[in-house]
Amino acid sequence: MFVKQLISIVLLACSVTTSVYAAVSLDFSTEYNAQSIHAQGDTFFIEQVKKLTNGNVNITLHTGGSLGFKSADHFYAVSDGAVPLADTLAGSMAGIDPIFLLSSLPFLVTNEDQAELLYHIAMPYYQKVFSNNNELLLYASPWPASGIWSRKPVNTIQALQGLKIRTYDKNGTLTFKNAQAAPVNLSWADVVPQLSTGGIDAVLTSADAGASAQFWEHLTHYSAIQYAIPLNMVHMNKDDFDRLDEQDKKALITAAKLTDEHNWKTVRTRVKDNYQQLKHNKVTIFTNLPTSFISYLQKAAKPTLESWLQESGSRGKSIIEEFNQRKQ
Repeated sequence: MFVKQLISIVLLACSVTTSVYAAVSLDFSTEYNAQSIHAQGDTFFIEQVKKLTNGNVNITLHTGGSLGFKSADHFYAVSDGAVPLADTLAGSMAGIDPIFLLSSLPFLVTNEDQAELLYHIAMPYYQKVFSNNNELLLYASPWPASGIWSRKPVNTIQALQGLKIRTYDKNGTLTFKNAQAAPVNLSWADVVPQLSTGGIDAVLTSADAGASAQFWEHLTHYSAIQYAIPLNMVHMNKDDFDRLDEQDKKALITAAKLTDEHNWKTVRTRVKDNYQQLKHNKVTIFTNLPTSFISYLQKAAKPTLESWLQESGSRGKSIIEEFNQRKQ
């Protein structure tokens, strides 16, 4: 009897030890703050992973670039295993492959339904680039449509002339240069410092991003030009993924799918809440912008699309053709 009890105790101890050592902890880097739509989507993912793995996979989200990585650093940081997961602005990976500039092509999509369609059409191409670099694409984190935050109203062609405006990737820089503005490509972490010192007078980003960073402390106008609905992408180091047991791998993929659905649902309702927040903080919002102003920007954007099609080759042509056939 004593021997049986002793064996049971030993087996229980081994079971507990195995359980403890089987638990996995992973770091997750994002350049955006905890109030951003991206960090909130990432938190949803982390909660789903914890629930689906019964607490066996624990992911810690590091916001505000606190791990020392900006979006431009993330691709190779994840590929090399410096950080297991990252939430990265797609356009910041344009140097890896021009395919990542797709979602920020100006005036290509006009609503969230089209943006989601474009993402699903292009997903196999995104996945291939990540796979070729020891990474896994988990899910997209879409932005609400980009507009112009500014110190003074930007609702005329004249207001664009020489405007020192922050852009977030090559597409924006080319477009606003063509519009006779003075664009500056800046990572998100550098935006507020540049606003504080007068390095820039306007920012190309969403109402949501400006609200989460309390832009009204520097900028009091927002022009809803519906420039683009760009993506952030959440990607994971393949070696870290492969080290998980099969059950946890399935749970992670399921959590990613649920988060993808959650993020696309969330982005469709976010702007209404953003606008209420902006109005509360006395930001003037321009929604019914002059047709001549929007047409001028659209004309300035055409060479950007043409340049991207040349760089992306047959892939880009195939994606755009399918998108134009299927969009509503």
